[in-house]
Amino acid sequence: MKKGIIPCTLAVAVSAVLAVGYAGAAGKAGKAVADAPPAVSAGESQLPLVRFIVEYKDGARERSDAKAVVTGVNTALSRAGLTRGASAVSASYERKLATGHQLVRLSRGVDRVVAETLLQQIAADPNVKSVQLDRLRQITAIQPAYVPDDPDFDEYQWHMRAPDGGATYDGGPNRGGANVPAAWDLSDGEGITIAVIDTGITAHPDIDTSLADAGYDFISDAFVSGRDTDDRVPGGWDLGDWTIGYPGASTCAQRNSSWHGTHVAGTAGAQLTDNGVSMTGVAYGAKHLPVRVLGHCGGYESDIVDAIIWAAGGEVEGVPLNENPAQVINLSLGGSGPCSSSEAAAIAQANSLGATVVIAAGNSNSDVSNFSPANCPGAIAVASNGVTSRRAYYSNYGTGIDISAPGGGVYANDGSSGTQIYDGFVWQAGNPSNTTPTPVENIQANYARGSAGTSQASPHVAGVVALLQSARLAADLPLLTPAEVLEVLQQSASPFTVAPSASQPIGPGILDAGAAVVLAVEGPPEPCDPEVEECAPPATPIDNKVPVRGLSGSGGDTLYSIEVPAGTTGPLSITTSGGSGNVSLYVSFEAEPAEGAADFTSTRPGNSETVRVNAPQAGVYYIKLSGSYSNVTLQARF
Repeated sequence: MKKGIIPCTLAVAVSAVLAVGYAGAAGKAGKAVADAPPAVSAGESQLPLVRFIVEYKDGARERSDAKAVVTGVNTALSRAGLTRGASAVSASYERKLATGHQLVRLSRGVDRVVAETLLQQIAADPNVKSVQLDRLRQITAIQPAYVPDDPDFDEYQWHMRAPDGGATYDGGPNRGGANVPAAWDLSDGEGITIAVIDTGITAHPDIDTSLADAGYDFISDAFVSGRDTDDRVPGGWDLGDWTIGYPGASTCAQRNSSWHGTHVAGTAGAQLTDNGVSMTGVAYGAKHLPVRVLGHCGGYESDIVDAIIWAAGGEVEGVPLNENPAQVINLSLGGSGPCSSSEAAAIAQANSLGATVVIAAGNSNSDVSNFSPANCPGAIAVASNGVTSRRAYYSNYGTGIDISAPGGGVYANDGSSGTQIYDGFVWQAGNPSNTTPTPVENIQANYARGSAGTSQASPHVAGVVALLQSARLAADLPLLTPAEVLEVLQQSASPFTVAPSASQPIGPGILDAGAAVVLAVEGPPEPCDPEVEECAPPATPIDNKVPVRGLSGSGGDTLYSIEVPAGTTGPLSITTSGGSGNVSLYVSFEAEPAEGAADFTSTRPGNSETVRVNAPQAGVYYIKLSGSYSNVTLQARF
């Protein structure tokens, strides 16, 4: 255990504390081919490159034929070796520019090396006069993704990084990060306000508290607030929420002050960024408005309802109008029970005022339909995944979950124990006191806490919402409605490496900040047209030798894929095992298998199925599980 890490238990999350010091050109091939973006250092990421502008010679068919354009670019993709495998790329037609150039879009983003290769292959077409990247100039030029100089970013903040973006767990890759650096070249959240409805905020050398006085304390009970009267008062400051030794709190859950709102706000972006100190936050350029609703022993729903409406810019009797209305509201709070009519009405009013409401799903390992206000209509309910992409064992689940985001699996293996605890937590600033806040002048600038919970997952989403809305502002585009925000988040989500159980779903995938911001500005790609291009079947990719556990099905089919690299000499073995019921296994190369139409089949009674391919081809094998089964493990190895 590293010096300065002290694990302790909070009410609904496991937490740790950190307080330690730190030292602190492509060739042209005879045609006009724009240079690919500059090289990036190992471990860095860059914005996805998805659009190309092609100029065709006079008399070329492509100048007036969209299908010919797509065919030509897909031919170039094939020559570049990009049309096969799990990461296959295809082209679709966008539009003809007023200059006569043709705009083509790829089905997914590609990196610098791939872009350079593709530019050269497109230019090799004798009908092509010039080709270039379609750069996002309205914001910034496409370049290596911005990475802050905060010293703890690389080592501790796996949750901010892209999958495989630098953090490891017990020697394995980071699969659960939110890919935030890929969004920072386009947006930092400027022009957007995030309201964090929580315990309030505390002063900290690495936290932006510029709107703390502009916030409000909505707690209308002196016992809960710790103030002298029941009056609500200006200011969103956290006075502490301890119960150990607090008069009258012996029947409440016993704990020290959590400083929960500071940690949550730090993730959303209140944590100062690129200042050479400690951690970083998501939407660091946004305004962060703290609203206090939780104190000793919790907070009343009536106060929370008023706070939601006020934060969005609505009127609340007896409280001055909010001069910093929020476009994004985060609530990392909740409890059991149905959505009440007051909660539903508050969220609906906030939505009508243009605010997207993001809510933590809860930490009870239960169906979110039984937990409020995450189960309310109009809210974005956020589940938690750990560094492996697996659903965190504590996270609520169900069809009511809208998306998953990194909240910490508690430990490196996303379970309840492990040897490397840093990757099990989400790291942000806190306060070292057990009761009332320690003054800022007595806090080390790099003092931070690690916590795990859906409370930590939710502000990742709130911060990304601010990023994509800010990018819309900068591009002179209208802000997205809350419903449009959810659509962007879900369409851009990255797939789980460790697929959740069918009986415990946590949304379509993991929050992907970079993809979400690009989609918010550029819009969705054209749907795949099988008459023009080859469309890959939708499948969840799995990794070589990594078991996918806890799979369940009830009469339907579930599709997975495994990519076999060139040069593989050993056999490909695909197996299912464990659990109960009866699963059937169908496998095909480069095509979706089905019963009676598969390259390989295993349909023995029970769940012990095996497919063996002695000399596998390089490319993608699609794996379909069919039948009624539960708690089955799928594994592929070569």
